[in-house]
Amino acid sequence: MNRFWMIRAGEGGYLVEHFERAGYAGIGWREAGDFTGIKTLEQMRERLVQAYPNEKPGWLGNAAAMTFKFRRTIRPGDRVITYDPQRREYLLGTIEGEYEFQPGVLPDYNHVRKVRWEGRVSRDVLSPSSRNTLGSTLTLFEPGEAVLQDIEQAQRGGPGVPEAEEVEEAQQEWQVIRRDVLDRAHEFIKDRILALSWEDMELLVAALLRAMGYKARVTPRGPDRGRDVIASPDGLGFQQPRIIAEVKHRREAMGAPQIRSFLGGLRTGDQGLYVSTGGYTREAKFEAERANVPVTLIDLDELAVLVVEHYERFDSDGRSLIPLIRVYWPAS
Repeated sequence: MNRFWMIRAGEGGYLVEHFERAGYAGIGWREAGDFTGIKTLEQMRERLVQAYPNEKPGWLGNAAAMTFKFRRTIRPGDRVITYDPQRREYLLGTIEGEYEFQPGVLPDYNHVRKVRWEGRVSRDVLSPSSRNTLGSTLTLFEPGEAVLQDIEQAQRGGPGVPEAEEVEEAQQEWQVIRRDVLDRAHEFIKDRILALSWEDMELLVAALLRAMGYKARVTPRGPDRGRDVIASPDGLGFQQPRIIAEVKHRREAMGAPQIRSFLGGLRTGDQGLYVSTGGYTREAKFEAERANVPVTLIDLDELAVLVVEHYERFDSDGRSLIPLIRVYWPAS
């Protein structure tokens, strides 16, 4: 059974016209040399490790998977598209040749396959579902049979999706993608927090409290009786609330004894904040709920949410611990 592939024509689609004019599709990785003798995925990965010794394992794994698909998985007869962002059009064709190492056929791309390009289809006539699927930034991937059918129907001049149905479908697709992006971003932020040292974790909690409007400082190193960070409106503890924070940067969950010990160190007028990246046992949560002193427990999930919520007011020290960028999304 023939398969269907998207092969991107370089960053920003700058090679689309070269693909079309030469009758080829290609991929980069020039420094890796000829892939003709490569028979296994492990051989491909070893080749890329040799060619790009400074790259991270994750990048090398993804690159090996894509280059191996181009070398060994794609077959003559498979359908293929590439995208021209300047004209908002997809170039549709059929793979006609096996893998070739041909420097000079395409600018910058030495790994190529012969393609019979058959025509272009406007992105604007495709369904929202197809547009969203094709929005992936991967160099090479399989969009699926439904997307191919949508493109082929559009190429034949078939009827498009009714406008009302298209708008509703687009909104549903956008919501799903938006939720997925937010969930992934949340997990990535948690990864960055977990990668901090315990000293930097205390600094992050202090930066968060400053972003929330308090004057906060990390206590000096040494026995602190559960007082890792101290915060208050005036910075001296004379004005309420006077927040005493203990920060535990560990994998294991905190239990009731740790919470009791923390509560025992609080004085009249103190409000406790306990931050644990390992979370809490059920008994620890119960201990906090029945405490006579106000205490709030924050786990890794809640800490990541608070960092994002108050990040715009983080000072430069706080931002240097967790560098984040704003991502814009269509309002509707």
